[in-house]
Amino acid sequence: WARHDIKKGDRNTIITSYNRNFTGRNDGNPATHGFVASPEVVTAMAFGGSTNFNPMTDTITAPSGKPFKFSAPNGLELPTRGFDAGAETYQAPPTDRSQVSVQVSPESQRLQLLAPFKPWNGSDIENVPVLIKVKGKCTTDHISMAGPWLKYRGHLDNISNNMLIGAINSENGEANNIRNQVTGEFGAVPAVARDYKARSIPWVVIGDENYGEGSSREHAAMSVRFLGGAAVIVKSFARIHETNLKKQGLLPLTFNNPKDYDLIAPEDKLSILGLKTLTPGKALTLRVTKPSGETHDIVVDHTFNENQITWFHAGSALNHIAKVNNA
Repeated sequence: WARHDIKKGDRNTIITSYNRNFTGRNDGNPATHGFVASPEVVTAMAFGGSTNFNPMTDTITAPSGKPFKFSAPNGLELPTRGFDAGAETYQAPPTDRSQVSVQVSPESQRLQLLAPFKPWNGSDIENVPVLIKVKGKCTTDHISMAGPWLKYRGHLDNISNNMLIGAINSENGEANNIRNQVTGEFGAVPAVARDYKARSIPWVVIGDENYGEGSSREHAAMSVRFLGGAAVIVKSFARIHETNLKKQGLLPLTFNNPKDYDLIAPEDKLSILGLKTLTPGKALTLRVTKPSGETHDIVVDHTFNENQITWFHAGSALNHIAKVNNA
């Protein structure tokens, strides 16, 4: 990430041999374009130093002044004697773990011990605010950006400061600028979420089509849960992100009629009814309360199976696993 050969905003190209080929992936520079090629081509291009270099036809001037041309790569597809498995490095945990403790400095900005999320309180979710009504495409990178933020992957509190900062707010068409429904002031998405959390107010995200597409980024679900989110209600989910939300004890719900997305305004209060009888295949009711006091009910669907419902009740999949193992 500490590149010194170009300035941020300078157009350039990076060619790699692994499958991360979107803009800005390698250095956080939106003007850096990434392309994927074979290891042989990547090596040749590193010597060529330019995307204009064609290793099949072009030559490079050697230090001696003579032209050098790469030979076509050749070799065995697989090692003739198979792969060396290497040394066995796995260390089994001790039988008695009562004396084992993991020590992390409270001053660390990159590591933080996780505290279990609270289990479901046994009640429906009633009259909670919409944190943000997302307009248009919202990938996991919009929900939890990568780049410089990756250094906080081990610190949930710090990395949560990027939560939904790339999502477009339907109220004003802007990113990272939403209205705090308690104070009436506009602020950054994570800051407003933290204010609600400090007031013990759960909140809901409203999203568009294929919400959460992209890489399987756990923090895109963990940060929403950590900052007090209760549910994410969208027209449709990217499958893996939907499962990630379930694993963190959140409610990923979809509008039975996608057009009902248009019936919700950012200033509305929402209730999710029917949680006490949450059952696979049984829809829930989303009650929308307008500032005028007018209410209307919307049918929302879920894809929870029996096992995933235990995650919701326990507060997360990890909580459920710990409960079962300690039983």
